[in-house]
Amino acid sequence: MRYAIFLRGVNVGGRTIAMAELRAVLEGPEITHVETLLASGNVVCRSALDAVALRAAVEATLSEAFGYQARVVVLDAERLSALLAACPFPSDSAELHTYVTVTSDPAVLDALDEEAGLVDPGCPSLRLGPEATAWTVTKGETLSSGRGKLATRARFASAVTDRNLRTMLKVAAALDRLADG
Repeated sequence: MRYAIFLRGVNVGGRTIAMAELRAVLEGPEITHVETLLASGNVVCRSALDAVALRAAVEATLSEAFGYQARVVVLDAERLSALLAACPFPSDSAELHTYVTVTSDPAVLDALDEEAGLVDPGCPSLRLGPEATAWTVTKGETLSSGRGKLATRARFASAVTDRNLRTMLKVAAALDRLADG
């Protein structure tokens, strides 16, 4: 099966992992055809493991190899495509950035969505499924937005990660190429 793996908190805040090292650490008998995209912890691969087992294996491998408590979100190719197809927001806009928040724990995303609606009611968002919410923000205001600030709090940060929609579309395209290869 083809998977997208989204690492949380990589190459920000002093935790730097070279993508070549990341590929080398992950590639093995259970995880093959490992490819990284950009330098922000986006991985595509093939694995016979199910998503839950793959998540556990990747988190354990990264924690041991890089000395931190790794947190990842794993989505299979079909699920990622379905989530992106459900997103009504633009991938490119002169005024807005569109983000997709993905989670390994839907209850945490429920709480984040609820609180974000209270602190930032003007921030358009749409739940795409149990594991993803799409949202938009005016360009230049991502980190200062209520939702952006909330996502960095400890109770959310361990279970969610944001990617802009353009990045998510690149990950989906890489998964499509992996199917052809």
